[in-house]
Amino acid sequence: MKRGFWVALGLGAGATGAVMASRWTRKQAKRVAPQTIAREAKGGIMDLSKLFNESMAEGKRAMDDREAQLRRDYQVGRSDGQGSSQGSSRPGAADDSAA
Repeated sequence: MKRGFWVALGLGAGATGAVMASRWTRKQAKRVAPQTIAREAKGGIMDLSKLFNESMAEGKRAMDDREAQLRRDYQVGRSDGQGSSQGSSRPGAADDSAA
């Protein structure tokens, strides 16, 4: 009786351990599958791209604000007619078109 109980208990514990180990192994295998890694990498690249684009837009806004401030401080208008949509906001742009 005692021996049968311990044999059954050991078999049950072994089976439970094997099932748990098998599930853990499958979960880990899915985690490192090429599709999963590619999906995570794509997400990271998309996040990085979004941050880069936001940084560039913020830099352009700051540059435009600073240019407007300098133009106000030094009372300088654009050489192509102030507020014209044809000109470039780059300093010296009028010189480039005359050349």
